[in-house]
Amino acid sequence: MRIIISGGGTGGHVFPAIAIADAVKKLRPDAEILFVGAQGKLEMEKVPKAGYPIEGLWISGFQRKLTWQNLLFPFKLMASSWKARQIVRRFQPDVAVGVGGYASGPTLNAAGAAGIPTVLQEQNGFPGVTNRILAKKAAKICVAYEGMDQFFPKEKIVLTGNPVRSEVFENLENKRNEGLKYFGLDASKKTIFIFGGSLGARTLNEAMAAATDLLRERSDVQVLWQIGKFYEAAFSHCETAKLPNVQARPFIDRMDLAYAAADLVIGRAGALTISEMCLVGKPSILVPSPNVAEDHQTKNALALVEKQAALMVKDVEAKERLLWTALEVLENQELAKRLGGNIKQLAKPNAAEEIAKVLLQLIGR
Repeated sequence: MRIIISGGGTGGHVFPAIAIADAVKKLRPDAEILFVGAQGKLEMEKVPKAGYPIEGLWISGFQRKLTWQNLLFPFKLMASSWKARQIVRRFQPDVAVGVGGYASGPTLNAAGAAGIPTVLQEQNGFPGVTNRILAKKAAKICVAYEGMDQFFPKEKIVLTGNPVRSEVFENLENKRNEGLKYFGLDASKKTIFIFGGSLGARTLNEAMAAATDLLRERSDVQVLWQIGKFYEAAFSHCETAKLPNVQARPFIDRMDLAYAAADLVIGRAGALTISEMCLVGKPSILVPSPNVAEDHQTKNALALVEKQAALMVKDVEAKERLLWTALEVLENQELAKRLGGNIKQLAKPNAAEEIAKVLLQLIGR
């Protein structure tokens, strides 16, 4: 049994892909899995660390603004398509999975042309152009949100949720004290956890930097703040970061303990972040990034807001409103309980296993 998993570019694609591979190996230890990613992207580092082989394509996205890099795009696409066909011919997979990202297009096109069934894993509430094109020939499309039949053929859709590494959410209720101790937090104070991914999010950092006086006055509340490696120099020595009730870190290496310690979570509205928040089941505030294709993070966030499972603060309003909103939620126990309970109901803890079963069913067929 051989499976190709293709895509990546960001942690939101790479880690779910690895979770799918792990689930397949758990069900079928004899399965051979090959990843196909984009040269120079995150997957080329993370996939080998997870114990899987990977091949890289010379591929990148087409820039929406005028840039010289677009001149290379046709050549990259041709080179990647040729290499993808070579990989498929050599590996001879039984099924190919696309998780999103630049490499998935050439790889799934090559697999489909060779008569190999393909599966899409669409993480967002609004699919990108590549997945909308690939969906025409896909055998199955695993989605995380209801109502995706407005974009994909209804008979192909399987509602699985987005895969999340189990260590992120398992046994959180028993890790709170460990989390507070690990991050140097006070057990008597309410805790806000704010993060924008491993690189960070400028808007969230600016909102924290603007809240110095507000947080100085609220000694009953503490903040665990992941600044992000990209913004460490700009924000790690600001006045907010120096407050005694703020723990500012460039990077959080134990997300499970951060979630366990938190009473409220603030983050962007990427697919992986939202999936983790659902599994964690804490009141959450989403700040969708405006710098993404099709504004899909806003659509992700609204899917939760409509179910009263999270609050949303627009990116342009975050600097003035974000920390005020967080404090209002912490003060309103009824609202906090409702948000936490509703978001927990949307959790799909077995998403990776459900996707693995879809793949195995296709192979068996």
